Amino acid sequence: MFSKYLKTLSILKKFLFINLIIFTIIGLFTFIYLNNIEPSLLKKKSQNHTNIINNTIDNILRLDVKFQEDDIRKFLFSTRFIFQNLDRVTFFDDQLNLVGDTDTLDLDPRSFSSRLDKIEFENLNEQEIEKKIEEKNVKIEKKKLVSFGDILEKYSNSESFGSPFTFAQDNFSQFKVTTLKNVTKNGIIIGYLAITENANDIKIAINERKAFVIRTAISVGFVILIFSFVLSRYFIKPIQNLVGYTIRIKEKSENKTNIENLKKRNDELGLLSNSLDDMTNELQKRVTHAENFSTDLVHEIRNPLASLKSASEILQDTNDPDQRSRLLNILSHDVQRIERLITDYSQMLKDEVALSKEKMQKINIEPIIQSVVDDYNNIHQVKESIKIKYENDGKDKYLINGIENRIEQIIANLLDNSISFSKNGSGIFVNVSNNLDKEISVKIIDEGEGFKEKDTSRIFNRFYSNRPEKFGEHSGLGLNIVKNLVDLHDGEIEAFNRPDGNGAIIEIKFPGI
Repeated sequence: MFSKYLKTLSILKKFLFINLIIFTIIGLFTFIYLNNIEPSLLKKKSQNHTNIINNTIDNILRLDVKFQEDDIRKFLFSTRFIFQNLDRVTFFDDQLNLVGDTDTLDLDPRSFSSRLDKIEFENLNEQEIEKKIEEKNVKIEKKKLVSFGDILEKYSNSESFGSPFTFAQDNFSQFKVTTLKNVTKNGIIIGYLAITENANDIKIAINERKAFVIRTAISVGFVILIFSFVLSRYFIKPIQNLVGYTIRIKEKSENKTNIENLKKRNDELGLLSNSLDDMTNELQKRVTHAENFSTDLVHEIRNPLASLKSASEILQDTNDPDQRSRLLNILSHDVQRIERLITDYSQMLKDEVALSKEKMQKINIEPIIQSVVDDYNNIHQVKESIKIKYENDGKDKYLINGIENRIEQIIANLLDNSISFSKNGSGIFVNVSNNLDKEISVKIIDEGEGFKEKDTSRIFNRFYSNRPEKFGEHSGLGLNIVKNLVDLHDGEIEAFNRPDGNGAIIEIKFPGI
């Protein structure tokens, strides 16, 4: 259930939700830690007080000090160094009467006893003292204010009697810790001893820790907010723009999301944006190409179909043998034309599908071209007495990023075209060179009739043919396929006549590496 809910959230919401959980867990442990700080520090203070109390009791018993005002007063004066780090030390007799107090040591002896009868210890917060008393199994009735005398009385009657009891007082700017214990001689209680120490250091330590935790929590929360903003601004929104970009492309919406700013980024999102845009443009180019190709194909087929229809209608109405022969010849040529168009179109589609699966790699095109030339000279049926000659400029390598079988297809199609224009006894020359600009040049030079000047800029167009006498044998796609394959390799192709007027030259320029 939880995982399903989490899957429905956005990346930013997932991030905030997970951080909320982590923050809550940390807060819980922090709360437990803060609640245990004070008891831990008080325990250490209590242990120190217990040591002082035990040492004091040992001195009382060793010196046989009576829990009377004069004896306690003398004892306090003689052992005052023991309590120099304490804020207050008080003694009570077995009847819980105050018989000694370090706060009165500097007073006149006559006022000492009078103060003892009237002295009242600091009133404590009821909830605080009740909690601490209950921890020691000391039960105390609920009152608005609890006095030290009440605590002492309840302690004397509690199950914890005999063990040191420590409690804290928070009075205005003073935080004090008091520990009390009964004094026993020969199993008989002779009095009670209580020591009080100013423990502002504990309060300061607690407040510092609380302040640190609060500052840390605020800082962490602030960092999370900043990181959330950065995550949203620099990652989530760009991804949303990319998603919107793909959706609008899918929906063929004219209002496309602009990702030009994303393409300028130098990080992974920039690479993704550029790749996505390149893929989109390539797909759009392919769609446009397919649409244009289909339109051109329909147009090209329409003409022979119209010719077929007209010739067939006339053929039905004529009995002239010569005319019927001409009409049958026209029908045959039209059928051949349509068949060639469909065949080449089908092959072209297959080639485009294959191209989408093939990968560019570093290849040396010189041995590839030489192999194709050798195949045409030795294996393929070349027109009688037509010799294809190969030469290069003597460089070691002619490296490009390309597809080997597509380079073979380019050269083969160009050789087929040159052969079809060449006369018996003529030659075809294939020249490969590597110029200083790392540009690989491939020239196919024939000794045919050359191009008409108006044709040089059109021969690579789809379905264009300047050989009406060979109607039906060619679809006009051969050189267009070559042009597309050259474009695939980021190359350039150009056709022009030889300067001497004895043939044509088709030159391909590939970017070298």
